[in-house]
Amino acid sequence: MTAPLAPFSCTHSPDFPDLLASLGCSLVISTYQAGKVIFISATPDGLIQLPRNFDKPMGLAVAGARLAVATRHEVVVLANAPSLAPGYPSNPDCYDSLFAPRAVYFSGEVDLHDLAWIGSTLWAVNTRFSCLCRIDDQFSFTPVWRPPFVTAFTPDDHCHLNGMALANGQPLYATALGATDSPKGWRSTKPTGGVLLHVPSGEIILSGLAMPHSPRLFEGRLYLLLSASGELVTVEPESGRYEIVAALPGFGRGLARCGDYLFVGLSRLRPNRTFGDLPIARRELFSGVLVLHLPSGQIVGHLQYLSGCEEIYDVQVLPGLRRPGLMGLDKPLFRSALSTPQYGFWSEPAVLSER
Repeated sequence: MTAPLAPFSCTHSPDFPDLLASLGCSLVISTYQAGKVIFISATPDGLIQLPRNFDKPMGLAVAGARLAVATRHEVVVLANAPSLAPGYPSNPDCYDSLFAPRAVYFSGEVDLHDLAWIGSTLWAVNTRFSCLCRIDDQFSFTPVWRPPFVTAFTPDDHCHLNGMALANGQPLYATALGATDSPKGWRSTKPTGGVLLHVPSGEIILSGLAMPHSPRLFEGRLYLLLSASGELVTVEPESGRYEIVAALPGFGRGLARCGDYLFVGLSRLRPNRTFGDLPIARRELFSGVLVLHLPSGQIVGHLQYLSGCEEIYDVQVLPGLRRPGLMGLDKPLFRSALSTPQYGFWSEPAVLSER
């Protein structure tokens, strides 16, 4: 009898760990289906994962020493405190850095998707209220922009606004699953009703898209994922055209770059009629991370989950961090982590509850 797989068991292409090591980075992914934020790092023996519990984690934003995580009711901001890493009570001298919780913004259950830091300001795609917003300590959120075809400011997810791309310190593009103006109206045209929008004009640059997600600007070129057709594409906003860069073996969400490589988050499809009619449903799919060589457009590596992780929402790169540690809010150890700009201390008694 075959023993059950351990949670988050995975396989990977032989060169996946070497690639992370050569880039000097780690990855962070969010899986709301499993309720985890996971750090993925290379070791001399292969890969190591560090999963931590978060309540329905979605968008991730990395800027310098800060990591923000959108969850069901809150945005959690963690800060890297390298001075705490050597003395981590349950695993000393293991990590080269350590992300500890430092602030929680209580947004309410507004279905935040993509997050981004613009300077010291945290921006979010607020899917329930169909807007781009700022997150701070004054309000649940501050709405800044919404598509012009959404005429009412109500918590009804009119168009399933989900992604944003930044340029020059401002949102420049956004993606939605429909140009619709009724509660959940996007669902009727879900497979091919997606749009790419210019911000702030609201101009629809592309329409008829297959569930677009994760728009990103890399060196002036706009990329996004057509999740329902399983494609990574690059867009020419001036002409309103796009070109397929790669076909993906999964429902793509989450797109990050390090050097000449793109990391793409992949999900399996949910086993229900909602996703059974998508073009990608005819392919053999997996959940994990795909690596593409940007200059050539070639797929050069992958990580595939065998258990525990069916859906990924976001992928980000932690540059310069080869073995970062992570503390969640669900266990009390984080309360013992005391850091200042110069020093790190562990208060006594520390609770040895995370590894």
